[in-house]
Amino acid sequence: MFESLSDRLTGALKDLRGKGRLTDSDIDATAREIRLALLEADVSLPVVRTFIANVKERAKGSEVSAALNPAQQIVKIVNEELVAILGGETRRVQLAKTPPTVIMLAGLQGAGKTTLAGKLAKWLSGQGHTPMLVACDLQRPGAVQQLQIVGERAGVPVFAPHPGTAVGGEGTLGVSSGDPVQVAQAGVAEAKTKQHDVVIIDTAGRLGIDAELMRQASDIRDATNPDEVLFVLDSMIGQDAVSTAQAFAEGVDFTGVVLTKLDGDARGGAALSVREITGRPIMFASTGEKLEDFDVFHPDRMASRILGMGDVLSLIEQAEQHFDEAEAQRTAEKISQGELTLDDFLQQMLMIRKMGPIGNLLGMLPGAGDMKDALSQVDDKQLDKIQAIIRGMTPAERDNPKIINASRRIRIAKGSGVTVTDVNQLVDRFFAARKMMSQMSGRMMGGGMRKNQRKGKKGAKGRKGKGGRGPTPPKAMRGGGFPGMPPGMGMPPGLDLSNMPPGLDELPPGLEGFDLNNLKFPKK
Repeated sequence: MFESLSDRLTGALKDLRGKGRLTDSDIDATAREIRLALLEADVSLPVVRTFIANVKERAKGSEVSAALNPAQQIVKIVNEELVAILGGETRRVQLAKTPPTVIMLAGLQGAGKTTLAGKLAKWLSGQGHTPMLVACDLQRPGAVQQLQIVGERAGVPVFAPHPGTAVGGEGTLGVSSGDPVQVAQAGVAEAKTKQHDVVIIDTAGRLGIDAELMRQASDIRDATNPDEVLFVLDSMIGQDAVSTAQAFAEGVDFTGVVLTKLDGDARGGAALSVREITGRPIMFASTGEKLEDFDVFHPDRMASRILGMGDVLSLIEQAEQHFDEAEAQRTAEKISQGELTLDDFLQQMLMIRKMGPIGNLLGMLPGAGDMKDALSQVDDKQLDKIQAIIRGMTPAERDNPKIINASRRIRIAKGSGVTVTDVNQLVDRFFAARKMMSQMSGRMMGGGMRKNQRKGKKGAKGRKGKGGRGPTPPKAMRGGGFPGMPPGMGMPPGLDLSNMPPGLDELPPGLEGFDLNNLKFPKK
């Protein structure tokens, strides 16, 4: 959603790089470009004025004039001011001292409240909580049934004593027709009885702001006394986001904002204005239709993405969630011994698929914005083809690919629906990658270094001296393989890392010194 804003901001700041001294005219020109970028992204005018004023004041001050690299210092200032607009620090859910914690969702119809209720419940379940959903949207046809379906997919119970307007009539447990306040009260009581520590109340919305909507939301709040009231905001509604947020802040007094549909192609800058206008923090972000497309909103990480500096921390967190530490250790040992099998590779690839599209993962790397065209050509269907080929092999062939002769390759190709050339490429790249990773592992363990440092002995390629240049990558790896990716996968189509764009090795603020070449799972 923020691609156009990111392009304009990085373009404006890129012109400053390489300048040893900045004049007032340089700063004014950069501030003008940033102002235009924010306005074109639908960021509210008062927010833009405040942002530009702060940037210019700090840029013309002593912190830039005394810096060794003034251009980088201005980039740091823009990043810090962007983080401040987005909320500064990450805001967590405030849990009640005495369970259950009551979370109420409010917002306009179509903002995605019902789906978000399931996403939030699934996320809380992953945090060790036992949430329960309460269906209080009795106006929209099918809303109760939709929440029940979402709850079933999320593996969370749904309290729905009344079927809503889709069926009509009286509900169960003495809840009268069309009274969401009674449903909310009964839902909290039910959660206490069944010992659920979190209650998520899905309320009704309207196509626009009206008195009935605000009265109902206010009555539910007064009746349940929620610990958190989350305003669900559609990021694609443009400048209406600000006026809608102000109306809900006055009528319901929400405690936090949830941004939905961040995967859309709208400019979405108005959503960045909500925190500055209302003073309420952005707590969560929804980036897709799946229940897994949901995460805590980190202002510093979002600012880093917008400025094209990547989001390494989120990438590491996703790896921690989907990769098994013991399995990764066993795989590392097999790599060092040159015993990696196609079965091992298949398991690693399936774990990567759980993390999301490969293009999105690579987009979290610093400087990935400069490779936007290449990343757009990354096709996850290539991974499906690789998976089909491996699954078309017998257990013996996966364990020892050396036995795959010509006749076996023809059989595998026919069984997996690919060509023999595809099978040949996979097997050849697997062998090349396994050899390369085994050699890399040996050097990292120090064996290669000790060998090259022996006085008077030849280096790795027959050169005399303290160290050789190391082994030449196998032919099958050149232009097609990538040691950092799982063996056999090769490079995604269209992505050439031989010409890295400038800035790819720059990490977001706070991650200086972080070694990307030695990622390890943290001890729990």
